[in-house]
Formats: sequence, C-alpha cells, structure tokens
Amino acid sequence: MYVVKSPLSDENLKTVSEALQGALVDLVDLALVAKQIHWNVVGPRFRSVHLQLDEVVTLARTHSDTVAERAAALGVSPDGRAATVAVGSGIGVTPEGWVDDTAAVGALVEALSAVIARMRERVTATGEPDPVSQDVLIAITADLEKQHWMFQAENG
Repeated sequence: MYVVKSPLSDENLKTVSEALQGALVDLVDLALVAKQIHWNVVGPRFRSVHLQLDEVVTLARTHSDTVAERAAALGVSPDGRAATVAVGSGIGVTPEGWVDDTAAVGALVEALSAVIARMRERVTATGEPDPVSQDVLIAITADLEKQHWMFQAENG
C-alpha cells in the first residue's frame, strides 16, 4: 500500500495534523448544523435566512474538502465520519424542530463563533510548523468571519 510521506518532521506533522483534523470536524459539523436549521427555519425572513444558510453549507463543504485534501497531501488520513464529528466538534447543540428566523440566525452566530475561535487557535498553532497549512486555515477563517458578520447583521 502506498503511503504519502510528509515533508514535515514528525513533531510538526503531529501539530499540523491535529489542526487540520480539528478544522475538518468543525467544518463538517458546521455544514450539518446549517443544513438542519435551513430545513427548519420559519418566520418573516424565512427566504433570506434559508438562502443564506445554504451559502454557509456550500462554504463549509468546500473548505472541508480543501482541509481534507491538505491533510492527505501531508500523508495524514482525514476522518470525517459521523462518529468522529459527533465527539470532536466545538459547535454546541443545534435547535430541534422548527426554528424561528431570529433564533436560527442566533444559532448560526453561535456556531460560527465557536468554529472561528477554534480556527484562530489552529492558525496560531500551524504558523511555525507549516505556513502552507496556516495559509489554508487563514483563508477559511476569513470566509467564516464574513459569514459571521453577515449573520450578526441579520439580527441587528
């Protein structure tokens, strides 16, 4: 079986692989959370919030693929299985059932806040051992912060 060999030292690879795996888990869960709320949002701003939630889903899915491929390029097997995501995500509990538009926006603000805080820790952790992975995480964090701003503006 072919195994990809990383150019990073074992110590640096451990740090970077933990950061990438954590990012993958958070991004997979963010996509699931946003889609769950997307299906259940109700209220006068239904349409705009519904569509904005799909933007987050697309963003999280796209970035999760980027993160997983970066890990694979370094010889680290990415793990996006449901069980792994369930125990490793930093996102809190998603509202169950119908969610009014104001609560839906609030839930996304909280979810994005949690992911962004963890992503910023990963940006710091990867700076020295692997600036390439750090650059990937910086770009993802910027996109998440843009969505965070837009959702905060929804509720004023």
